Amino acid sequence: MKTIWKGMLFAGLLASSVASSLVSSPALAEDLDGATLFRKRCSACHQPDGQGIPGAFPALAGNAFVQGDGDAVASVLLSGRGGMPNFSGQLADRDIAAVLSFVRSSWGNQAPPLSAEQVAALRARLHANAYDPAPPGGGRGH
Repeated sequence: MKTIWKGMLFAGLLASSVASSLVSSPALAEDLDGATLFRKRCSACHQPDGQGIPGAFPALAGNAFVQGDGDAVASVLLSGRGGMPNFSGQLADRDIAAVLSFVRSSWGNQAPPLSAEQVAALRARLHANAYDPAPPGGGRGH
């Protein structure tokens, strides 16, 4: 039990330090290729080989979700999910497209690339939905 808590503490501290370094990043558009972005932004948690850290950070290699719907995968980077930070304010559309295209075609993954235009359209939809006061279905929510 003590080992589990130490592992969770380590994972939390690592995620916290990575997230704080990302927030302090001065450049929105890094203009780097997907592999370089992955190495700089993702590999600390998901590991350079995409295998992740069991129980802390999911593997990206062979991951069906990563190879599935491109919008669903991109929404994780744009909105965050569970322990995954939100990269919407840190990465431009072309950077998100580049890193996801790299991940979706590395370590045996065989999914089509994403375009900057696809990410931009998704970002706009997510932003519009975040500020839409109408309840789902357009009703008054009685």
